[in-house]
Amino acid sequence: MKVEFYKHNISQQDIDNVVEVLNSLFLTTGEVVSEFEYKFSRYLDCRYTVGVTSCTAALHLSLLACGIGPGDEVITTPMTFIASANAVLFTGAKPIFVDVEPETGNINADLIEGAITPKTKAILPVHLYGQMCDMKKIRAIADRYHLIIIEDAAHAIEASRDGARPGQLSDAACFSFYATKNITSGEGGAISTNNEETAEKLKKLRLHGMSKGAAERYSKRYEHWDMEMLGWKYNMSNIQAALLLSQLGRIEQNWQRREDICRLYEEAFKKDSGVTCLKVLPNSKSGRHLFTILVPPKRRDSIMGQLQESRIGVAVNFRAIHLLTFYRQAFGYERGSFPIAEKIGDSTITLPLYPKLTDEEVRYVIQTVKEVIAEYAQTWAE
Repeated sequence: MKVEFYKHNISQQDIDNVVEVLNSLFLTTGEVVSEFEYKFSRYLDCRYTVGVTSCTAALHLSLLACGIGPGDEVITTPMTFIASANAVLFTGAKPIFVDVEPETGNINADLIEGAITPKTKAILPVHLYGQMCDMKKIRAIADRYHLIIIEDAAHAIEASRDGARPGQLSDAACFSFYATKNITSGEGGAISTNNEETAEKLKKLRLHGMSKGAAERYSKRYEHWDMEMLGWKYNMSNIQAALLLSQLGRIEQNWQRREDICRLYEEAFKKDSGVTCLKVLPNSKSGRHLFTILVPPKRRDSIMGQLQESRIGVAVNFRAIHLLTFYRQAFGYERGSFPIAEKIGDSTITLPLYPKLTDEEVRYVIQTVKEVIAEYAQTWAE
């Protein structure tokens, strides 16, 4: 049996929506993007959404829109994809890492205050694997120190914690529609916010800083535009939005299938001393974007290799950012700086998780993981 690491969930309706746009007059940012932004806002219970080309673009623009720039510091996590920290660098600011919770891999909110300096202007929490961070605690810290919050919610479209969804306790929340995300346009992203001024600024920043987009300029009597600020070319197209629209209608159904698969994994591994599963906390709904197990670090790569030899797709999500060559050289980080993030980064293996995964395939993954782990059990003490 071969179990792919990921299979997308594009339906014929999604394809038909794209074909309709391709047969239309307007391919770039237009009415279809506006429709998606409206429906995505409704789903999240936020007032505004701005479609962009990636979550990286979303993070970059959100930080800029909130005034983050050279000389500023932004507190974030080293246990995430590099885009989270890189986006801070794009603004000229500096990412300041704090360590993570061992049970979730999320930024440890209790460590944030200790990292605040006079240069601190924002907190960038990342909802790892779909489990939201402690946003109520982070919001209280931000209020106390007058800080901006930008959420990296790339893994957490469906998530909630303590009654809050992404974007409801922050200045902006950023989402990804990359090829392996829970809804996808191949590449794509969005920013959701409850601040009208921020939303309007984001719409200009995503398109060179122009006062009017192409749809405004050409779908009625021509109106001159102005460049009001320095912006970027980050606007979502009608083609991307068309691919996303119908997926929104299936988002909870697909989430439920991933939830069921995760529960099968968790039940299977809960008594296995060689495997640790990260937790979904009480009063939380995880977006269930990735399912990662932790195994002994010295054996992780060998275990991964054997799983691949058994035709099971696996990945590492993620290596701790501060140990990557660029961050070591730029900021002088060394191993031991953030030990919990390092342990997770050295131990993690991401297993297949997607709605098209069959129960038979799930059982094969579980059985194979258990067999491979058992082979190494006697050597762990070495």
